[in-house]
Amino acid sequence: MKILLVEDSATLRHAMSQYITEAGHTPLVADSGEAALQLLEDTPVDMIIMDVEMPGLNGFETTALIREWLGSHWIPIIFVTGMSDDEDYRQGIEAGGDDYLIKPVSKMIINAKIRAMERIADMRDQLSKLNNELEELSQLDSLTQLLNRRTFNEYAQKQWLLAGRQLTHTCVLMLDVDHFKLYNDHYGHPAGDRCLVQVGNAIKSCLKRPYDLLGRYGGEEFVVLLPDTDVSGATRVGESIRRAVANQAVPHEASPTSAHVTVSIGGASCSQTAGYSLEEVIKAADRALYRAKHSGRDCFEIDEMTAHRTVVVAYPDAEIQLQACEALQPHYNLITADNTDEALELSLNIRPDLVVLSPAMTDVKGRTLTERLAQAARTQTTPLLFILSDDSIFDTPPGTSSLSLPSERARLPAMAARLIDGT
Repeated sequence: MKILLVEDSATLRHAMSQYITEAGHTPLVADSGEAALQLLEDTPVDMIIMDVEMPGLNGFETTALIREWLGSHWIPIIFVTGMSDDEDYRQGIEAGGDDYLIKPVSKMIINAKIRAMERIADMRDQLSKLNNELEELSQLDSLTQLLNRRTFNEYAQKQWLLAGRQLTHTCVLMLDVDHFKLYNDHYGHPAGDRCLVQVGNAIKSCLKRPYDLLGRYGGEEFVVLLPDTDVSGATRVGESIRRAVANQAVPHEASPTSAHVTVSIGGASCSQTAGYSLEEVIKAADRALYRAKHSGRDCFEIDEMTAHRTVVVAYPDAEIQLQACEALQPHYNLITADNTDEALELSLNIRPDLVVLSPAMTDVKGRTLTERLAQAARTQTTPLLFILSDDSIFDTPPGTSSLSLPSERARLPAMAARLIDGT
């Protein structure tokens, strides 16, 4: 160990330095508290033996400054003093000392004290190592050893804020293993686990920068954050990931898409973070992934984030649906549905910013679209705007918004905007 000896007496410095050397350690010496602080700025030490009575900064004052400077990093500090009453011990402990040596100091006693502090320091290091390992384990998905969803979101949020300050592009990729349920059913869950690990490794091999983030988002879904990356860059990465997974040639006899395991990838590129949240970009990438899966799978789709938000217009009456779309078209990306099952599927997969719907829409079991949207975790918080025809009478759920068409058509864009922005 490197042991810093702080002692203003040259005679004691020499004698105690000899004791430390003979005990197999390396002494570093300072003749004052000020000199000790200066030495610690550039030289790490494992232990400090500190004289209490010194001119200038005394041992207690020097120790208090050292503890403040080191923060959470702990090293043992042993005081050497000729004083031995209870008040001296109290002051020493409050200043940050760990043990006492009473002058005159014998070689046997100082060696015993050093060994005791060394054991404590070793236990501290082992505990710190275990805590670091536990922290790392809590951040990783136990199967793939990639970032888990919670940690990915934490790290990604920091990158998102940094992109906002630096005004740089940010891209998110959402990836889904094609027909993974069929893979599990055909090969078994242990093989499915091995498949996810292989896919994760293939994705990781395509991310070349230390600040690119990769996480397992849940089940067979992975997520990638690409800071300082535009659409063309994200497209290159997405296509390289798609090829890397395919080139692993993991057999998938049950897949209707390919004889081997493939992935579908959706991306979203945001050139400026102002006006958007990271969650909105992830939702946009999720919508692009939905398109990729419905375009035949084993492909890559990407969207550029614009000021336009996505609205699902679900209405069984074609005329009312058309009127709503004409009013919203200049302001939003619109997706239409004329029945409850289609509207629910679109809302679950696309995660729109708003659903405009009829309160009368029900499925074959009599369940309303409103009820089914409220029951699904992905759409529980999606704003709903109920549209009525001028001659219809329905009781819309309390706390929700509604208007009639065509009489209130002019109000539709502004009301949609308030619901999406939460104002």
